[in-house]
Amino acid sequence: MHDGAARRSTAVVLGAGATGLFAAAALTAFADVVIVERDRLPERPEPRRGVPQARHAHIVWSGGVRAMEALLPGLADDVVARGGRLARIMGDTVSRAPNEVWFRRFVSTHHHNVVCSRDLLDAVIRDRVLADPRVTLREHTTALSLEGDAARVTGVRVRTGEEELTLGADLVVDASGRGSRAALWLTRLGLPRVAEREVDAGIAYATRLYRAPGAAGHGFPMVNVQANPAKPPGRGGVLLPVEDGRWLVTLAGTRGGEPTADPDAFVPFALSLGDPVIGELLRGAEPLGDVATTRGTGNRRRYYEKLKHWPDGFTVLGDAVAAYNPVYGHGLAVAARSALAVRDVLRSTGLTVPGTARRLQRAASRPVAAAWDLAVGQDALYPGASDTPPTATERFLARFVDRAVATGARNPRALGALLDVMSMERPATRLFSPDMLVPMLFGPRRPPLQGPPLTEAERRAAGL
Repeated sequence: MHDGAARRSTAVVLGAGATGLFAAAALTAFADVVIVERDRLPERPEPRRGVPQARHAHIVWSGGVRAMEALLPGLADDVVARGGRLARIMGDTVSRAPNEVWFRRFVSTHHHNVVCSRDLLDAVIRDRVLADPRVTLREHTTALSLEGDAARVTGVRVRTGEEELTLGADLVVDASGRGSRAALWLTRLGLPRVAEREVDAGIAYATRLYRAPGAAGHGFPMVNVQANPAKPPGRGGVLLPVEDGRWLVTLAGTRGGEPTADPDAFVPFALSLGDPVIGELLRGAEPLGDVATTRGTGNRRRYYEKLKHWPDGFTVLGDAVAAYNPVYGHGLAVAARSALAVRDVLRSTGLTVPGTARRLQRAASRPVAAAWDLAVGQDALYPGASDTPPTATERFLARFVDRAVATGARNPRALGALLDVMSMERPATRLFSPDMLVPMLFGPRRPPLQGPPLTEAERRAAGL
């Protein structure tokens, strides 16, 4: 920078999880970024205490993959080079929908997932972002409170060891996840309490790694048996072929039907699902390690974008705004798309211009709203999921999505429309396009599949 050049803005990002890293990647063109992280980050792909949900199966839908690539070009190739995979939906997927319809494995759509362990994905993102000289990481540092007032946030108070200090910033981004204290911090600055909504189906998760049997460690499809809200307790599971010839298997159950950490109960639970295919596959697989369990996976949303007044210099992203039941696989896609929305706003508006933070918050809320409607439309149907019953819109959307799923399972045009929405590439209005409505109303339709569409070669590879 030559003498007289404008000062670089400074941004502080709270949290070095995927959301914080995406936010940092979005901000580096406009500011020097300091990432505040309370944990020590691992140097290679391995679990970290602050992200307990990372032990469970994660996928990134193609809308999220596009956003990640826009933020960090070549990221998907990096994941594949380190053992991950780009899998076609539905060509490389064996999936039963919540209404118990098996999808045919059409290969005519462009949609895909990044398939790997969450530890590997986080490591690839971390390595890319932290290699940028415009990014500084402060580990073992805890955010305590916001500095400033109701009109403008000027920084964040942090603690490192025994030392407390203030990090000044033109923009503070809270990407600290489900445990975010942003709502409390804002009230301490004099702002009203943010409206919240929670829809919790009471789902518990149990995950175990397996060595894939025989030749099933390479190119084996993802196998997904989703829970049926119409038959509580809902039980489901997913078998995810990940790097190093392993299967990452996550089982889930709602209130009264939760999986446990008992290793002897894992395969019997998998056999008890609406279809036993995952349990049958595990009979020939070697378990690697113990069973990891997680609770507290409800959908919770904070409507920051609706606050009448919003301070300059502050934005909330990711699970700190809305956290979803992980079964729908939208958290990472929303994080990437929200960060991309931040970058897009800043390309046309100065980071320090009054009102920019409000624009950032509203732009970041749009991907949140799309994923929220999809998740809540299913989970709100479980007994005890919410203090308030599903809205008329949510009930209608849930019924319509059931019909859309049944149509897409048997018609490739309709499947393309359904996946456009599920992959977060297009808004939910895509479900009302002719690609969906014509086959829904008039057919012709193939008969439903009577069981999981594994090929004979796949069955042999897995020892079935």
